[in-house]
Amino acid sequence: MIRPARPADAAAVAAIWNPVIRTSSAIFSSEERSIEEVAGLIEQDCWLWAEGDAVLAFVRIFPFRSGNGYAHTVEQTIMVSPPAKGRGIGRALVEHAAAAARAAGKHSLWAAVSAENGPGLAFHRACGFTEHGRLPEVGWKFGRWHDVVLMGRML
Repeated sequence: MIRPARPADAAAVAAIWNPVIRTSSAIFSSEERSIEEVAGLIEQDCWLWAEGDAVLAFVRIFPFRSGNGYAHTVEQTIMVSPPAKGRGIGRALVEHAAAAARAAGKHSLWAAVSAENGPGLAFHRACGFTEHGRLPEVGWKFGRWHDVVLMGRML
């Protein structure tokens, strides 16, 4: 079930987020997020998929860039725990975030996806995102450069 995230959920969200940081190039940062940092990040515009007490996935939306010219544009981050993949949870969360963004007067929703994250690219395409550009060698992780694919969806 989808519900808003609360600061008390930070440990459960960090338990999904930090393994992705440690083991993949889906996120270019190599520094794990503290529970305190996650609590601040999920304080608003973040929703979870929870079953009982178990948090299985989350999505958050945040400003695309600073400046009032970007006020109608948001970016999203979504992460689904391995046991929850393939169940439609990620798509349900993205649709929920898109509806919330639309209701808040936003015009477009964006994702920056690692070019080597084939499943992430396919997921976003399946959620109605289209590729609008590639930024070569903008991320550094695991001793090598990574490209980012900018994908967007009009709301």
